[in-house]
Amino acid sequence: MTKNMGNADRIIRIIIAAIIGVLYFTNIISGTLAIVLLVLSVVFFLTSIISFCPLYTIFGIKTCPIESKE
Repeated sequence: MTKNMGNADRIIRIIIAAIIGVLYFTNIISGTLAIVLLVLSVVFFLTSIISFCPLYTIFGIKTCPIESKE
């Protein structure tokens, strides 16, 4: 797996995951929507930790800076 996520993308995903987590654990969101958002926030957090998003590979997106191979 090669990195395909830049730092800005990773930070945004972690912030979104944290906001969803806070909303869930303070019971502001509940029900089926809360469970779906919680699963999404876990996926966001895990993909930001490993700097790889499988959907980016499918769609050919790469937000990390280009590394020279010299």
